[in-house]
Amino acid sequence: MQLPPKIYHSFVRPKWLTKIYIQNNIQRHFDLSDKKVLDFGAGTGANCTLCSPNHYFGIDPDAYRIDFAKRLYSPYRFEAFIGNELPADDNCFDVVLIIAVLHHIPPEMIQSYVKEFKRVLKPGGKVVVIEPCLFEKSPISNWFMKSNDKGDYIQREEEYLHYFTEENFKCNVLSRFRKMFFYNELYFTALL
Repeated sequence: MQLPPKIYHSFVRPKWLTKIYIQNNIQRHFDLSDKKVLDFGAGTGANCTLCSPNHYFGIDPDAYRIDFAKRLYSPYRFEAFIGNELPADDNCFDVVLIIAVLHHIPPEMIQSYVKEFKRVLKPGGKVVVIEPCLFEKSPISNWFMKSNDKGDYIQREEEYLHYFTEENFKCNVLSRFRKMFFYNELYFTALL
């Protein structure tokens, strides 16, 4: 069962948690304020404030979450989408932001999205990813994530990176960290 957008935004993506584990990490490495950013899997819009409203576009297949994001962050642009094709022109974004999304997508579908990221990015563009990740020497956290996360496809580091290297992205792992007590997170970029 999926949580209603307001409950999800309040309990899964509260501002303080989003600031500590997502926004601080991204701002430590990137200034997105003047970059054209596609937030893939934007959900309730918790990360839109990393960008200026006129440079941000958040997309998600969940129309209820997108409607919530539109109400909560009215200056920002959000759109629900269906299928594997992103609702964007070729070469129009500097950055594709992916926060805790890939582990919800069946592995056989991810490659088509990576091709789409490549299509919508400007030359020299980058994908910025933070995902729950299975770590080799972390059996308790791995078990906890598999048992409690709504995403059915949490993967190992090399599997996430492989999707991008297959499309000739150059990957750079920025950090591996623990979120809260039991979540292992992988933070990386994929550069064109």
